[in-house]
Amino acid sequence: MTAPADVAPRLARRLHTLADMIRIRVLEERCAELYGQMKIRGFLHLYVGEEAIAASIIGQLDADDAVVATYREHGHALVRGVTARAIMAEMFGRAEGCSGGRGGSMHLFDAATRFYGGNAIVGGHLPLAVGLGLADEMLGRTGRVTVCFFGEGAMAEGEFHEALNLAALWQVPVLFCCENNLYAMGTSLRSSESQTNLALKASAYEVPAWSVDAMDPDEVAAAAERALAMVRGGGGPAFLELRTYRFRAHSMFDPDLYRDPAEVEAWKQRDPIATFADRLTAEGALGPGDVEALWEAASSEVEDAVAFADQAPLEPVETLLRHVTAEPEGPHDVVAEREQEVTR
Repeated sequence: MTAPADVAPRLARRLHTLADMIRIRVLEERCAELYGQMKIRGFLHLYVGEEAIAASIIGQLDADDAVVATYREHGHALVRGVTARAIMAEMFGRAEGCSGGRGGSMHLFDAATRFYGGNAIVGGHLPLAVGLGLADEMLGRTGRVTVCFFGEGAMAEGEFHEALNLAALWQVPVLFCCENNLYAMGTSLRSSESQTNLALKASAYEVPAWSVDAMDPDEVAAAAERALAMVRGGGGPAFLELRTYRFRAHSMFDPDLYRDPAEVEAWKQRDPIATFADRLTAEGALGPGDVEALWEAASSEVEDAVAFADQAPLEPVETLLRHVTAEPEGPHDVVAEREQEVTR
């Protein structure tokens, strides 16, 4: 008996997923340290515990697909291909950052990888994802998908309902990924939503929807593969409720007094990195020292990024108003410029 042809590619993808989860974890924990050292300022929302989602889903996307995320987006940007250097420099507010140092932690952006934020307003980016999907549909870009990540708190916002409704009406190619970590800032899901089955809520808009154990990278990958094939094949939008948990507080400003420490510790026993590494080791896919090597590689990548960001220049004062006020450039064809932007 011969093994199925897709065994090798799937194993490679699983190993890559583990490596990406470790990269995210190292980046996020280092950012927490740097925040304490006041190298990173402003708001900082960490993805520790939720890594299986970004690593398992974004790793399946094509270069022409688009990603739209929330302010807890460092891991999404890293997996999408934004370099650790560009991310860290942005955290430091340096000109070499992916947003020129102007956005910081919550506003990572990179057009080259089609990573459209980093969006700070809860729920505000869902209509943007629908717009990106609609543009692909209207321009005949078949096979493209826009993946939109958001927390369960966004489902209480009007933008969620408007976006789901229009996406279903217009059958736009958007995969909605709800990262349900049970707490919208300090408010638990059960105390804010009468219907806590979020896939059921999404299905009310005639959008195919199902729930996934997002602490298991294999389950996330399988669900994403199914959903992406559906959307990419012209089936309209789809919705995944990804049931996860953040091990750290909502943000570095959050004292985290609303969760029972025993609950947090119980979820940590299901750490997606540790359990997945153990599974791959038990299957023989990883040998002695392999996991340690992944941690060392991730640490080297992040430390290189920190050194780069530390030495990167601040934006010159002379350019601070660039992209803020209009710059007179003489007569130009605004319509033609817009058309060029749309077709990029």
